[in-house]
Amino acid sequence: MEDREQGMVKLLMTWNIRPGSESDYFEFFIREFAPGLLQLGIQASDAWYTYYGEPPQILAGAVAEDLESMQRALATEDWLQLKAKLMAYVTDYKQKIVRATGGFQL
Repeated sequence: MEDREQGMVKLLMTWNIRPGSESDYFEFFIREFAPGLLQLGIQASDAWYTYYGEPPQILAGAVAEDLESMQRALATEDWLQLKAKLMAYVTDYKQKIVRATGGFQL
């Protein structure tokens, strides 16, 4: 995605929950991860759980006003710490930034 593009952008994140950490993961996600994104200026927009089928198990999305705001938030120490905490509960983490179009996005 080029810097000169305007409008809302979405951070798409995928991962698998570490076996045996499901309840701790869900508590962390609700109590720390989603609120932590909001403190960074990124609004959690959706989270999808794959119950049956091929991984990734989780697809989560979060939006920011523009690409610059998203990049600035993801460059902070707060984001690095939040992501490090997430990594204690998940494997196979991937992320990308796309233009927000609404609804389900890959």
